[in-house]
Amino acid sequence: MTAGVLTETLPGERRVALTPAVLPVLAKAGVTVLLQSGAGLSAGYPDQVFADKGAEIVASAADVVARADLLLRVRISPPGTTAGDADLALMRTGQTVIAFLDPLGEPALATALAGRGVTALSMELMPRITRAQSMDALSSMATVAGYKAVLLAASHLPRMFPMLTTAAGTIKPARVFVIGAGVAGLQAISTARRLGAPVEAYDVRPAAKEQVQSVGATFVELPLETGDAEDKGGYAKAQDETFYRRQRELLAKVVAASDVVITTAAIPGKRSPVLVTEEMVKGMAPGSVIVDLAAERGGNCELTKADELVVAHGVTILGPTNLPSTVPYHASQMYSRNMTTFVTHLVKEGVLTLAADDEIARETTVTRDGQVVHERVKGLATA
Repeated sequence: MTAGVLTETLPGERRVALTPAVLPVLAKAGVTVLLQSGAGLSAGYPDQVFADKGAEIVASAADVVARADLLLRVRISPPGTTAGDADLALMRTGQTVIAFLDPLGEPALATALAGRGVTALSMELMPRITRAQSMDALSSMATVAGYKAVLLAASHLPRMFPMLTTAAGTIKPARVFVIGAGVAGLQAISTARRLGAPVEAYDVRPAAKEQVQSVGATFVELPLETGDAEDKGGYAKAQDETFYRRQRELLAKVVAASDVVITTAAIPGKRSPVLVTEEMVKGMAPGSVIVDLAAERGGNCELTKADELVVAHGVTILGPTNLPSTVPYHASQMYSRNMTTFVTHLVKEGVLTLAADDEIARETTVTRDGQVVHERVKGLATA
């Protein structure tokens, strides 16, 4: 089994799908690695380090794709974009690709991959079961995003996070409010606490209270019916507009009292719920900062613009869509470990095996034999 690693083509993407440290693990599983020259440079991994660990360095993407049975990527751009069309044009029938494919948000990519006869497995669809925890790249990347979101907020806030007693008197700490206590939210809480800020957090899932308190934040409790707020995979479920309207009313006071608001409420395949309205932004103190980690799906703040900095009513609103790429060395390291565990789970004696009775393989396989085979994606792809 030959795996190919390419330079990522999505604009701004600096991660690489494999790092040198995992190559001996793959070799033991019967997987040899072809690396497009320079693929790891933007993440801090030069070709020679890969070569020292056993990778074969190949001059071009076309050469890698022509020889590889398995393509390991971070992300693939959607069809209709220059990068996406170029990626698809290289792939061949019978090849397998594993990457973040965003199949619920970009079903057209799944259709295009099926049309090329490519077997595609999506890292986003990794089931939330104990056996798959070490393959959960979404959680790994959310950890990076939560950490970096706080640093972004700190760099734009005209206040310091910790309380300090100085010769010039005592400086009050910045107050941080995190909305959404999944992996990104919990990491944001931990990072803000390490910087010295008092932190409050809210999540629609009642089970999140104990997790929030365990990392040192105060859990904001709202008088809302939340018994149906969590799906079987542990993700927050979409609610109706009446619920969100009441939620916004109750959150307004907490938002107004906060210097930094970090929002993380994203629902796979759906538009992000608006939790912070323009009216709520108006109520915040001048100089306050909002970092909206749900910007890629429209944002939790009504005024968010994806990958832009917006200043409205004296408040700075940031909508980054790919924060893990801004920490490419460690983000690549984490993603590479997830990918390697996944590949070694699937490859038996040098052969890729997608067994129907294997929940991990079944739930992540999007296309196979020229068809979109994942039930959730199939409905979107034909809509």
